[in-house]
Amino acid sequence: MSEIAKLQIGENTYEFPLVKGTEDEVAIDVKTLRGATGGVITIDPGFKNTGSCQSAITFLNGEEGVLRYRGYSIEELAEKADFLEVAYLLIFGELPTQEQLDKFYNDILDNAIVDDDIKKIIDAFPKNSHPMGILSSLTSALTAFNPSSVNVDSEEDMYNAIVKIMGKFPVLVAWTMRKVKGLPLNYGSRKIGYVENVMKMMFEKPNEDYEINPIVRDALDKLLILHADHEQNCSTSTVRIVGSSHAGLFASISAGISALWGPLHGGANQAVLEMLEAIKADGGDTKKYMGKAKDKEDPFRLMGFGHRVYKNFDPRAKIIKVAADEVLDDLGVEDPVLDIAKGLEQEALSDEYFVKRKLYPNVDFYSGIIYRAMDIPVEMFTVMFALGRLPGWIAQWREMRLRKEPIGRPRQVYTGENYRPFVKINKR
Repeated sequence: MSEIAKLQIGENTYEFPLVKGTEDEVAIDVKTLRGATGGVITIDPGFKNTGSCQSAITFLNGEEGVLRYRGYSIEELAEKADFLEVAYLLIFGELPTQEQLDKFYNDILDNAIVDDDIKKIIDAFPKNSHPMGILSSLTSALTAFNPSSVNVDSEEDMYNAIVKIMGKFPVLVAWTMRKVKGLPLNYGSRKIGYVENVMKMMFEKPNEDYEINPIVRDALDKLLILHADHEQNCSTSTVRIVGSSHAGLFASISAGISALWGPLHGGANQAVLEMLEAIKADGGDTKKYMGKAKDKEDPFRLMGFGHRVYKNFDPRAKIIKVAADEVLDDLGVEDPVLDIAKGLEQEALSDEYFVKRKLYPNVDFYSGIIYRAMDIPVEMFTVMFALGRLPGWIAQWREMRLRKEPIGRPRQVYTGENYRPFVKINKR
């Protein structure tokens, strides 16, 4: 294969080098295009064909249903590692030794206290505020209580910033839910693990001890692993581009939370449950709604099926389907909404229309089922997604800063008015 790409504009031909990744992905390096051509740029709405960076963190092949973190398959990590190990892997590049993992967690625990004035900010939110708005605001507010900027040339400073956000973020997640549910704010314990502390802080009631259900714990651990990173998606790209201005880690992650909030991104699992509730309110006829989904003239859209990246199957869904079945069996939840979900799942897996188009249930579908069974409010689903995505955001921010990538500054093709002379107001 030629190592250059040729672009012809009029009578002029320009050559640009090809960049090849370790998984044989090929890109045309056009960073000199504008200068070489005297102002010509590429245009790619949504950046569907544009690589914003080179990254060593996550490999995704949507056509073949492959997802790997730092070279490790998502299937193997979900089976053999826990969330904190995966977080360490994503951020630092290698799986930790037991000594490294113990130090990482102890340092996180040392930072798992939030300034008490944060409670005043939470109190100021109305009880019906959306949790993602609360979480984004609280994460941004951390900059006020931790004003020193990170010296990215100092390994110690960078590490301290990482364990600080890893320690405080689960507290903010738990407090956000407790605000919604009207429960007193609490803290975790040094005697239990990272995911166990998340559950304790979220669900413990002031008048009783909270017992960790191991099946639910394992399912949540897997969910967090499956959501930990997903290449250059909307929120990750936001974290990188905000960080490219040398904004701090907390501010960059706060921006990522806001990007994740949208229903086309992290809000998809919330949209799944809202759809199920609507089907229930209309009588719960799954066959009727499967028919509506197949009707091109019908505005109804089946949420939680298919994926804009995975053209075959979502490898994360195959893993979490097993966990969802285990959670429902163990908890014995009797819930007509979950019954509708299972009915839609069975129809989609056997209906020729969906099978032919590979419109299988995705990770958002199954994560919504698990969160519902755990009695997590539907508006908290995207917050849980953010908790899982945290180490990926950190890893991407860290990589971008260590590589000293330039500030993000996309171009545009202007389609507005040409020059017009100013008209005074009395003559308009």
